Amino acid sequence: MADQTHVLFVEDDDVIREATQLALERDGFAVTAMPDGLSGLEAFRADRPDIALLDVMVPGLDGVSLCRRIRDESTVPVIMLSARADSIDVVLGLEAGADDYVTKPFDGAVLVARIRAVLRRFGHAGGGVKAGDGVTGGVLTFGDLEVDTEGMEVRRAGQPVALTPTEMRLLLEFSSAPGTVLSRDKLLERVWDYGWGGDTRVVDVHVQRLRTKIGQDRIETVRGFGYKLKA
Repeated sequence: MADQTHVLFVEDDDVIREATQLALERDGFAVTAMPDGLSGLEAFRADRPDIALLDVMVPGLDGVSLCRRIRDESTVPVIMLSARADSIDVVLGLEAGADDYVTKPFDGAVLVARIRAVLRRFGHAGGGVKAGDGVTGGVLTFGDLEVDTEGMEVRRAGQPVALTPTEMRLLLEFSSAPGTVLSRDKLLERVWDYGWGGDTRVVDVHVQRLRTKIGQDRIETVRGFGYKLKA
C-alpha cells in the first residue's frame, strides 16, 4: 500500500464512482472515493493523496470550489471531470488551479493515461520537474524575473514566486527558448505530455495564471502562432 499512488476521487454518481474506483484499483491505484465536496475536502486533509479527481457538479461543495480549497493548501495535482466539454466549467476549473480535465463519459484507459501523465510531471514514477528538462542549469534572468533551474525557485523583483509544478514546467519551457514562439500544441506535448491532440484552453488558462504571478507583460501572445517569453 505504501508504494501505491493514492487517488482522491470525488463523484456523486454512485455508478460512476464505484465503477471508476474499481477500474483505478485494478490498475494499481489506492482510491478514496467520496460522494460530495465536503467529505472530499475532509478526506483530502486527512489522507493527503497524491492526486485528486474532482467532478465539477458535486453537492455540498462543488468541484471548482473544492479545487480552490485544495489549491490554497497544497500543490497536489488536480484533474477536473466535466460532463460538458465546451462548458464554462472547464475554464473555471482550470482557473481555480486544476492541472488538467477529462470529459465524461470517459474511457477508463484514457483516464489512467491522463493520471499517469500528470503524475510524471509532478515527480511520481520517475518524472517531475527537474533541472535538465530542456533548460541548462543555473539562474536565468529576464528583467526583474529570476528563474533558478536547479533550485526550482522563481523570484520577481527579489521576492519569491509560488508556482505549481505545472506552472513551473511551463515557465521552464519558455525560459529554455526566450524570444522564441512556442505553439500551443508544442506546449501541450512538452508540459502536459500529450502524445495526441489536446484542448489548447489548458495552455491558455495556465499561461494567464502564470502571467498573474510573473508579470502580465512577461509572456507575449503571438496571434495565430502561440506564446513567447520576452528576453
